[in-house]
Amino acid sequence: MSIEIQNITKQYGEQLALNNVTLSINKGIVGLLGPNGAGKSTLMKIVTCFIQPTSGKVTVNGFDVLEQPMEVKRIVGYLPEHNPLYLDMYVREYLEFVAGIHQLKGKAAKDRIAAMIDETGLGPEAHKKIGALSKGYRQRVGLAQAMMHDPQVLILDEPTSGLDPNQLIDIRNLISNLGKEKTVLLSTHIMQEVEAICERAIIINKGVVVADDRIENLKQTNTASNVVIVEFESEVTQQQLLSIPQVAKVQRVKNNHWIIEPEGDTDIRAGLMKWSVDNSIIINTLQKEDISIEEAFQKLTKGN
Repeated sequence: MSIEIQNITKQYGEQLALNNVTLSINKGIVGLLGPNGAGKSTLMKIVTCFIQPTSGKVTVNGFDVLEQPMEVKRIVGYLPEHNPLYLDMYVREYLEFVAGIHQLKGKAAKDRIAAMIDETGLGPEAHKKIGALSKGYRQRVGLAQAMMHDPQVLILDEPTSGLDPNQLIDIRNLISNLGKEKTVLLSTHIMQEVEAICERAIIINKGVVVADDRIENLKQTNTASNVVIVEFESEVTQQQLLSIPQVAKVQRVKNNHWIIEPEGDTDIRAGLMKWSVDNSIIINTLQKEDISIEEAFQKLTKGN
């Protein structure tokens, strides 16, 4: 199960939406991030055969999106950013319609619809017209239609938009379980969501991939400095810590926890360990100050 994107460029008149994007996405959950207008939705629409690239090639499980679009659509489930639904249809009626599109009939269709209603938590609202549902429940209907044919690949554009905190947890758990068996590419502006369920993040800015790595690596790579957080076993003073070579600033957090900032980009961990040994002061914990995925995102996209 894979998506192979090779040198994809998409141009709308004079606007360059995607600029020579190359990616390889395999089983698991990958977050697609970027500011508004970065090209995320354009890339998803190309992968799902809704629009054609200006140049380049995309294959999904070996099927070319230009030459074999029907084969691609059979194995891909897609939830667009603006979830298009037939508001005058009842939830169950709509899902029966979607099942028919995928040629599910009889007991197979009935069982699959029941499973989708259960998995997406639509049970309490299944008897209602879609137009009477809240935005959160409409998102659940969109997810149910995207998963109806049990696709190998899921493309989800802002899948948790409009969900309340309880609904959010349910859908995150659902997506996490799907990622164990499928390739899931999801776009979101909710950074906590990326940290909660994604194994890897791709960040696009102005049509160009500016980062592609595991979440933890992105956070470590984009850490602004070599600031460390240290816990001593016994009491130390500010004056003692400032006496350590290349220490510029110290701040007590609580008790024996300190934030220590070095001069420039110096890595002071070795010097700090040597100082502790020389002064018979035990260090319980020592770690670099971490940054959030949101801070890494801002560093990679702001002002570029």
